[in-house]
Amino acid sequence: MKKKVLVGLSGGVDSSVAALLLLQQGYDVEAVFMRNWDSATNMDFRGNPTLYDETCEQEKDYQDALKVANKLGIKLHRVDFIHEYWDRVFSYFIDEYEKNRTPNPDVLCNNEIKFKAFVDYSEKFKPDYIAMGHYARIDNRGSEPKLIRAVDENKDQTYFLSQLKTEQLKNVLFPIGHLPKEEVRRLAKAHNLATADKKDSTGICFIGERHFNDFLSNYLPAKEGQMTRLDGTYMKQHYGLMNYTIGQRKGLGIGGTTDTTDAWFVVGKDLKTNTLFVEPGFDHPYLYSDEAIITEVKWRGPKENGKFSAKFRYRQEDQAVEVEWIDEDTFKVKYPHKVRAVTPGQVCAIYLDEVCVGSGFISEVFNEGEKRQYS
Repeated sequence: MKKKVLVGLSGGVDSSVAALLLLQQGYDVEAVFMRNWDSATNMDFRGNPTLYDETCEQEKDYQDALKVANKLGIKLHRVDFIHEYWDRVFSYFIDEYEKNRTPNPDVLCNNEIKFKAFVDYSEKFKPDYIAMGHYARIDNRGSEPKLIRAVDENKDQTYFLSQLKTEQLKNVLFPIGHLPKEEVRRLAKAHNLATADKKDSTGICFIGERHFNDFLSNYLPAKEGQMTRLDGTYMKQHYGLMNYTIGQRKGLGIGGTTDTTDAWFVVGKDLKTNTLFVEPGFDHPYLYSDEAIITEVKWRGPKENGKFSAKFRYRQEDQAVEVEWIDEDTFKVKYPHKVRAVTPGQVCAIYLDEVCVGSGFISEVFNEGEKRQYS
């Protein structure tokens, strides 16, 4: 009897090829399109009109997913996780911005929607596995599943999956984790899938191609304040701390207005005084740190102090680090070679060779014992 798999079909090329491969491997496949954001409304959560009238890409994605499902001869179910997404992901996203941190909702989307709400929904189908089109792999050779980097290092998505608990990795398939992106495209074209030439999605899923700062202003009022250098020299007014992140260059509006020819970057923030700190130079010393406190840690394996590698942001090169546990879900990560723009609110994913052993959220950042004023 065929094993049954329920695959998340997003309307993109990656999940399309994931479904194709599952069929080729002999599974009984059904697909689910997840609708996580209410694209039909132009109101914010307070009932006020937003700035946008445009049609969300989600409806186009659903039509693409339907074309792929029909081509492959599999049934496509459509489910709304709008309320779950709002309660579990978007509310956290807004709360973090109110705290002047830079959150990563894609990590929470995997934790709370794709590998929780989706799993709960899938129970009525009684599948043997669930599958997603992520660039990641799972090693089931031991007593517990291990999350492994994808073969295509440039597309590897284990960073976004790093907060999953071991239980959430059981009975999960990542059919394209062993393939380079070029091969995924080739397979889609070879089988005439409607998504073969569809461009990869960019940005945060519920925002799409819209201007991020304008979108955010629908939910958080921007509070102007002073933009200064670290020594207090006034530069201009900023338009809300939430609109800037550590290491940011674009959008400061001070290039060419000073004696220096160097580009200017955000090097710090002070929420209490609503001050944004800027300095010239990509490699300004205040952008570098050598320690950080990591909280809300999810860890797969023994919690031992030791040497690992880390990513402080997606697609960043691995950084050699030393982990020192503070309590059950908090550790200090040390990187004496120093790393640029380690930002509160972002995820710190920890690796042991090819295995992603866990991650947590960057809470505080230090350099030579001095706390960086990053939030």
